[in-house]
Amino acid sequence: MRVATAFFVQATVSEGRQRAFRWSVANHLALLAVCAWIVCRFPRVGDLITGCVLLTAGIAEGAMLLGWRLTQLPKSQALEFLLVSPMRPSGVFLAEAAVGLCRLALVTLSGLPVLTLFAVAGYIQYVDLVPFLVMPFTWGALTGLALTIWAYEPTSVRRWAERLLLLLTIVYLLVGVLAGEHLARWLGWLPGDLGQYFILSVHAFHRYNPFAVIGYWVTEDWWIAWQRVLGVEIAALLVVLALLARTAWRLRGHFHERHYMPAVLEQGRKRKSPGDHPLSWWALKRVTQYSGRVNLWLAGGFGVLYALYIMAGASWPAWLGRSVFQLFDGAGGVPMLTTALVVLAAVPAAYQYGLWDSNAQDRCRRLELLLLTQLQGVDYWRAASIAAWRRGRGYFLIAGILWFAAALSGKLTVTQALGGVAAGIILWGLYFALGFWAFSRGVQANKLGLGLTVGLPGLTFFLAKTGWLAVGGLLPPGTVYYAAGASDAANWALGPRMRGLLTWGIARSALGSCEAE
Repeated sequence: MRVATAFFVQATVSEGRQRAFRWSVANHLALLAVCAWIVCRFPRVGDLITGCVLLTAGIAEGAMLLGWRLTQLPKSQALEFLLVSPMRPSGVFLAEAAVGLCRLALVTLSGLPVLTLFAVAGYIQYVDLVPFLVMPFTWGALTGLALTIWAYEPTSVRRWAERLLLLLTIVYLLVGVLAGEHLARWLGWLPGDLGQYFILSVHAFHRYNPFAVIGYWVTEDWWIAWQRVLGVEIAALLVVLALLARTAWRLRGHFHERHYMPAVLEQGRKRKSPGDHPLSWWALKRVTQYSGRVNLWLAGGFGVLYALYIMAGASWPAWLGRSVFQLFDGAGGVPMLTTALVVLAAVPAAYQYGLWDSNAQDRCRRLELLLLTQLQGVDYWRAASIAAWRRGRGYFLIAGILWFAAALSGKLTVTQALGGVAAGIILWGLYFALGFWAFSRGVQANKLGLGLTVGLPGLTFFLAKTGWLAVGGLLPPGTVYYAAGASDAANWALGPRMRGLLTWGIARSALGSCEAE
C-alpha cells in the first residue's frame, strides 16, 4: 500500500501532469458553460444535448488522462527499475491506472456544481446527476483502457483485430448506409430465422449504445429507464475489469518486445533503405506502427458511398437507402463533411510532439544522430511533413473525391470546389507550421492541438449558429466550409489569403530558429 501511494504522490508533485489536469478541468467547465447556453436557448432538447456532450467529453478525457499516460509508460526504459523491484509488474500497472482513474473521476466531478445549478433551475432533474456523472466516467475509463490494450498487444494480434474491424466496418456500411430504411427487405432474402436474428442484433446495438441509453434516460421517466442504464453500466464495468486484467498482465511482455526483441520482417520482404533522408525514413517508420487504418476505412467507405449518391441524384436505386445521406444533406452536406475530413487530415500536422520523443532526456539521447551525420533543421521539417502527410492524406483524398463528385453533379460550382481545395490545403499548412513551431521549442502541443482541431471547429459552429457568419468565415474551418458552401466563393477569399500569409510567416520563423532551439 505504501508503494502504491508513491504513485499518487508522484502524480501530485509532477508539474506537467498537474498542468494537464488543470487544463482538462478548465475544458470540462468550458463545455458545461456551452451546455448552459444551449439549455437556456433550447430548453426542450438542452438536457439531451448536455448528456451527449458530457459523454463525449468523458470519452475524450479518458483517452487523454488514462490512455495516453498508460501507452507512454512502457516507452521509457526507466520502467525497468520498477519491473525488477519487489513490486510485481501488474501492481505497477494497476497503481498507475488507479492514478489515472482518480484524475478522470476528479475531472468528471468538477462539473457537479454546474449540473446542480441546472437541476435547481429546473433544466434537468436531480436524478439526472447520476447518469450524467457516472456514464462519462465509465466510458472514459473504458476508452482509455481500450487504447492501452491496443498498444500493448503483439503485432500479430493487432493485425487480426484490424481484419475483424475491417469486416465490421463493411457490415456497418452495408447495413447502416446502403440498406438503411430497406434493411427488412434485404434481410428477407436470408434463409430461415437468420434475418430476424440479424435485425435483433442491429436493434440491440442502436438501443444499448451509451449515447442511445442516455438519450432514452432524458426522454423517458427515470423509473422506466433506470434498468437499461444499470444494465449497460454493469456491462461496461465488466469490460473495464477485463481490460485492466489483460493490460496488467501484458505490461512486462510489451516492455520486452519494445526494447529487447528485434524487429523481424515477415514473408521475406526487404527492408526499405533510409536513402539520403534517414530522419524522414525513421519518422515514417514510427508513424506507421499504429496507423489508425480503422477510422480511415470507415470515413473512406462512407465518403465514397456519399459521392456515388451525389452523382446518381434522382437515379439512385429505390432499393438502396437514402435516409443517412439525406440526414447529412440536412446537416450541411458536402461542405460540412469535407471540412470535417480536412480537420481530421490536419490532426497529425498539429500533434507533432508525439512524433518525436516524449521528453527532453530521450530527445537529447538522439543527439548522437546529429553528431554522426549532417542533419539540419530543414531535415526535421521534411521528416515531420512527410510523416504528418502520410497519416492525414487519406482523409484529404476522401474530401477531394467529395468535392469532385459535387462539382460533377452540379451541387457545387467548379469555383466553389476549387475554393474548398485551396482553403483545405492552406488549413493543413497552417496547422503544420504551428505544430512544427511548437515542436522546435519543446512545447507540449496537446493544448495547441486541441485548440486547433476541437476548439476552432466548435467556435466556428457557435458563431454560425449565433449569426456571426462573417467572423466564423475567417477562422480556418469556417474558411473551408464557406469556400464551398457560399453562393459566391470569392466573397470568402479574404480568409485563405490571411491564412496563407500567416502560414508563411510562422513557417519562416520556425525554420529560422529551430536549430538554435
